[in-house]
Amino acid sequence: MTAETLVELEDFALELAHTAGGIARAHFRQPITVENKGGSAFDPVTNADRGIERVLRAAIVDRYPDHGIIAEEEGERAARGEYTWYIDPIDGTRAFMTGSPLWGTLIGLTRGTQPLFGVLVQPVLEEVFFGTPNGSWLIKADQRERLRRRACTALEQAVLACTHPDMFAGARLAAFNALAKRCLLHRFGGDCYNYAMLAAGFVDLVVEDNLKPFDIVPLLPILEGAGCVVTDWRGDQPLKGGHVIAAATPELHAAAMAVLLRTAEL
Repeated sequence: MTAETLVELEDFALELAHTAGGIARAHFRQPITVENKGGSAFDPVTNADRGIERVLRAAIVDRYPDHGIIAEEEGERAARGEYTWYIDPIDGTRAFMTGSPLWGTLIGLTRGTQPLFGVLVQPVLEEVFFGTPNGSWLIKADQRERLRRRACTALEQAVLACTHPDMFAGARLAAFNALAKRCLLHRFGGDCYNYAMLAAGFVDLVVEDNLKPFDIVPLLPILEGAGCVVTDWRGDQPLKGGHVIAAATPELHAAAMAVLLRTAEL
């Protein structure tokens, strides 16, 4: 892949982010249709989720018909080449439907198993977080600010974030609670925006479970480009989602892993 091709793909992703942001902003704090996707727990999807994904999928297929797509609402489109797009139209649908701005649209691209770049757009706050393995930026009003994680190395000084404790069960819930007790502060809520705040240096740890690939793959380049360490609870790259730990520094990551592994059954 040439540098020109990568720049073209990145520019296209930012176009997608702008399009998604416009649709989401038009629906936010407006009357929306909410459906339950089923299961034992309430799993909402809105007409905004469906509309954003439909438009983004169509744009990708039109521009890059050989590219694959893995997305939340309409599933997987098999790739006929090396590239696959990961899309979560609204990561944080519960926040979106209750009027909270702590949600975002996630867009990421992989070449084989290598994440190339990721985008998180929060249109209400007019923020775009863009990352590659070599650097991450907050783009706001055409200004780019380099993202750098905080240099926290000790659990006792760490701010831990998680979307909701209900994502854990059994031994993993006990492991998360043990970790939370060791940290300076833990906060719930935030969905994908927690990871943006980790990359920006306001949060030190994000620990979650039951993530899907489109929940985390677009965030990996943003986090790694800001200097963070992201793995599953076994220490592997979390391309398939599952249980994830994202930390500001290698030292903090190792300390958190040690607490989790002492309690969790992996």
